[in-house]
Amino acid sequence: MTANGEMGYESVSTMEPWTQSSDYMSSETEDYEDSGICDKSWVRLFRGSYEPVLYWIIFVVGGVGNLLVVWIYTTVKHRLKTMTDVYLLNLAIADLFFLGTLPFWATDATQGWVFTGVVCKGVSAVYKINFFSSMLLLTCISVDRYIAIVRVTQAHNFKSRRMFYSKLACLVVWLLSCFLSLPEFLFAEVKQGQHNVAFCSLVYPANNNNLTKVLVLCLQISVGFCLPLLVMVACYSVIIRTLMQARSFEKHKALRVILAVVAAFVLSQLPYNSHLIVEAAQAYNTTMTDCEAVKTFDVAGQVVKSLAYTHCCLNPILYAFIGVRFRKDLLQICQCLTRMGGVNKPQAVPKRPSVMSDTDTTPALSL
Repeated sequence: MTANGEMGYESVSTMEPWTQSSDYMSSETEDYEDSGICDKSWVRLFRGSYEPVLYWIIFVVGGVGNLLVVWIYTTVKHRLKTMTDVYLLNLAIADLFFLGTLPFWATDATQGWVFTGVVCKGVSAVYKINFFSSMLLLTCISVDRYIAIVRVTQAHNFKSRRMFYSKLACLVVWLLSCFLSLPEFLFAEVKQGQHNVAFCSLVYPANNNNLTKVLVLCLQISVGFCLPLLVMVACYSVIIRTLMQARSFEKHKALRVILAVVAAFVLSQLPYNSHLIVEAAQAYNTTMTDCEAVKTFDVAGQVVKSLAYTHCCLNPILYAFIGVRFRKDLLQICQCLTRMGGVNKPQAVPKRPSVMSDTDTTPALSL
């Protein structure tokens, strides 16, 4: 999230002409290591002890799930029939690009940044582009579910136009995400830390109260968390009210799906974005000067950041695999693979819409 902070470990004291932000893998608290005031080597050891394994697990699990989504949407004929189909395909692509940056940061956690400065800028920018695109696509999915379930008549009447709008929305999401990632293109640099260990980090120009850094953090929090959360809560609240009025035995399953979607987003993203809010306040007006407090804050940042990364593994389950039609297509492809070389073809499976997948003509709530 599909979401996510800044990497690296260290920050240069505000006494320097440039303010260094720890890049995506760590907090952005002021680090006095360069002046020898606070030795944070144990924070790096903590990061190196678990992040590589965790990131490779997320990389493999999330990669398999999202590749399955892309595979099904690109191999089953005429699969992209609704707005949600378009959003889900783009969401899976965004998650895959995001996951592609994790091996770099897993290596960085144990060896430092062993790649070039160009790779540092590129990986940082790709990460942030796909972070923003994932969050904005989740927002689009929420709006589409509102239209398909609450405004079902209008959705059916303007079905062809909705497909055009979904593709246009995806284009806007990608362009906006590229624009929001400009700080990574401009400020990502390879810096030397203690013991000649290099790291990829954002280095902001020093200005009044680290204004550039504060603005970048506020932008990430607003667009990457607050906006999606507000839209999800607003849309799903109306959807739940509509479902409660429906006389369908499946509505309780649909409600559980919606609650799972919102809970997964909040539980994975809220802790990390709360941490970013504190970081923004710390950058604007440094109040945390005790070395032990800073180190504890950094470790907390590592933990909540790792939690936020798990959302890209949950997206395929929450937004694709729960749909009846998607599961049927997946089963059909698996049957084709197992029968490869045989003469019998798998029988076509009737397709039904699902609350988080397709609703061509009716807001059916089957799972």
